[in-house]
Amino acid sequence: MEDTDNTITLAIAGNPNSGKTTVFNRLTGSRQHVGNYPGVTVEKKEGFRDHKGHTIKIVDLPGTYSLTAHSIEELIARNFVVEEKPDVVVDIIDATNLERNLYLAVQFMELGVPLVLALNMSDLAKARGHQIDSEQLSVLLGCAVVSTVATRGEGMSDLLDAAIAMAKGQHDLPPVSVRYGREIEEEVARLSALLKECPDLEEKYRLYQELKGENP
Repeated sequence: MEDTDNTITLAIAGNPNSGKTTVFNRLTGSRQHVGNYPGVTVEKKEGFRDHKGHTIKIVDLPGTYSLTAHSIEELIARNFVVEEKPDVVVDIIDATNLERNLYLAVQFMELGVPLVLALNMSDLAKARGHQIDSEQLSVLLGCAVVSTVATRGEGMSDLLDAAIAMAKGQHDLPPVSVRYGREIEEEVARLSALLKECPDLEEKYRLYQELKGENP
């Protein structure tokens, strides 16, 4: 019988060309299988990894720049996080292009999912003179931040340690809420009230409020 207390579902997300697939391959090795998402030609990759007494199911989400659902890849990534409720999301960040890559990370923060950022290609960022304070970034974003070089397998064990800690709530990071000012927050509240009037929509998007720690 599977020990669900020691089984973790980890979703790997990230921009295209961030090294996401390389991280997935490093973590899963030969223990992976590839198919397609139902009804579409978008590739679906899953794999497994045992780490310090935990069995980790790793799902490689389609590469995407956002979760706004303007493309089938964005829709698949968003729906997996909202509907499948992975225990932790690992967002692979191109450390040489931090600002652009953090846009997706902020959207995961908005959903309130347990989040780990992998600052991938950290060796290239350092070579280009970029100095990233991982500890301060972790505090500002309320999530674990790990430096990795996926092409050399560096940081993979630390990444799994951080993912397990975030999934299990075994960390001391204070929660961070994304706020956009009074006007936008008032409109968000108004839309939330409208969603409650439609049972089907309210049930589908209830997860957002649950993850934010609010009362549905």
